[in-house]
Amino acid sequence: MAFGITREELNEWRQQAQKGEIAFLTHFWLDERFPECTSVTKVACVDIQKLKKWGEQYGLKSEWIHYRQKYPHFDLFGERQRYILIQEKKENQLNKLGHKFQ
Repeated sequence: MAFGITREELNEWRQQAQKGEIAFLTHFWLDERFPECTSVTKVACVDIQKLKKWGEQYGLKSEWIHYRQKYPHFDLFGERQRYILIQEKKENQLNKLGHKFQ
């Protein structure tokens, strides 16, 4: 279940991804399979090769890409999410949800 994002944030993420940019969208997320995680970051790009190459630098496997609707994306959560967002200078994605970096 996803919550904690605005329609404007969702539309901006979609537009960036459709333009072939690496787009980040972080929102609250609850999934009983991952009880320790309260958020997920979806990293999308319609340029699949660009998305794969981006993911490789962080050890993400191309088979982890979700091909749902028009927005192929990786799901990031937990420590990997935190590490990648710091590397990408996107800490604000978690800060807005109340997750503070130390």
